Parts: sequence; structure tokens; C-alpha cells
Amino acid sequence: MKGEEVMKRFNNRTVIITGSARGMGASHARGFVAEGANVVIGDVLEQEGQALADELGAHAIFSRLDVTSDRDWAATVTAAEDAFGPVSVLINNAGIVRFGQIEETEPNVWRQVIEINLTGAYLGIRAVVSSMRKAGGGAIVNISSGAGFTATFGLAAYVASKWGARGLTKTAALELGRDNIRVNSIHPGPVRTPMTAGPDATAAVAAQARHLAIPRVAEPEEITQMVLFVASDEAGFSTGSEFIVDGGVLLGPAPPYERAEAAVA
Repeated sequence: MKGEEVMKRFNNRTVIITGSARGMGASHARGFVAEGANVVIGDVLEQEGQALADELGAHAIFSRLDVTSDRDWAATVTAAEDAFGPVSVLINNAGIVRFGQIEETEPNVWRQVIEINLTGAYLGIRAVVSSMRKAGGGAIVNISSGAGFTATFGLAAYVASKWGARGLTKTAALELGRDNIRVNSIHPGPVRTPMTAGPDATAAVAAQARHLAIPRVAEPEEITQMVLFVASDEAGFSTGSEFIVDGGVLLGPAPPYERAEAAVA
């Protein structure tokens, strides 16, 4: 048992994960607890967030966190420190998607996507820096997207927010490196989550997945494995970098398999 404890990558470290009441964020929370961490589940979904914290037991608490609120961020960092000690890891996972071409997208919809997906990550970084310095350093992981490298028809706000997350990541990495704080971004492709379960999203994700080099939708746990690696000391010399886990989105569309097999034959 003692040897098993030594092997856990996040023993006694305090981790805040935004948007973690369900979907990818909940998968990340389970993954960190399994690796010895103490996790703060930050979300606006209070019932689901508290239920997950109860499921995870003594190594997790729930804090209501609207990532666009300075006050909520301050309260969440305080709750983390009071329960577990200074914050060592922040996973900026909260995000939303809204469909519609630019001329059809109302300014309030644009602002909502940018506020949650991009400004929320900025506020999170700003809120945890002091705590991470107390911890002697740490790791910040911003969940961006394959859309942070490309254009996607009908997703201007989402794409802009994910490109912005890349720039934010690199600047934060440059500013915080001397504090022993690493900042990296992760870029998933299509993932099976509640955010991709709506009628518009389901069809779009399925259509994208059919043309990937790995022609399927990822499970949240597959992204979690990358998150755990990037946040861990195993990636200790990586900062300001993009880690891609997209099934081949950025490679471009693959030909249908029947044609590919015929070409090989």
C-alpha cells in the first residue's frame, strides 16, 4: 500500500477544476482523485457538483463557481485553501458552444461564449497565482480545442475563444515561468459530453468524426489521461505548449475507408 501511494502523481496536491460537475470535467475530477489529489469541483450546477463531491468522498469538495465572476473565483480559491491547502493545479475546463453564422449571432451570445471560454480562464489564472506561489509552484491547464487552430463554419464565437485561449496560455506561461508555474493548453477533437449532446452539436460532432484518421468520437477519459500527464511532473519541462488529442482533426479529412482499402489493395 505504501508503494502504491508513492506512485500516485498528485498526492496531497490541491486541484481546482472548472466546469467539473459533469462531462469531461467530472472525468478529470475522478482522474485526479484516483491519483491522490484533493479536488475542488467548481461549477454553477450545484446539485450535480455536490453529488460528484459526495461520490468522491473526503478528497473532494464542491464550490459554486461562475467562472465569469471575480467574487466566485476568490471564494473558490479560499475554499480550496481552507479545505486542502494552497492550490497546485488549475484546470480551466468550463466552456460552452453556440451555433450560428456571424450575421445571425446576437452580440449577447458572442459575449457569453467569450466570457465563459476565454475571460473565465483569464480570471482563473489571475485568481490562483498567489496561492500557487504559496505552494511553491504549480500547473495550469487550459482546455482549448482543435478549433483553436482552424476555422469552423458557424462557430465564430467558439473558435475565437479557443484561439484566444492559446494566446492567453502562451503569455501566462512566459509571465509565470519564474514562479515555477507551468501553463499549457490541451486541444481535444470531438468528445462525447453533455455539451455535444444537443441536436445541432450531435450531428456536427458525428459528421466531423466520420472524416477523422481515427474515425470516432473520443470518450472523456481519453482526454483526462492527457490532462493528468500535462499537469504532472512528468511534463515538468513543458510550458506554453499545445497538447493535441484530436483523433486527427488537424491532419485534414481522411478518405472513406472503403476507398482507402481499395487503394492499398
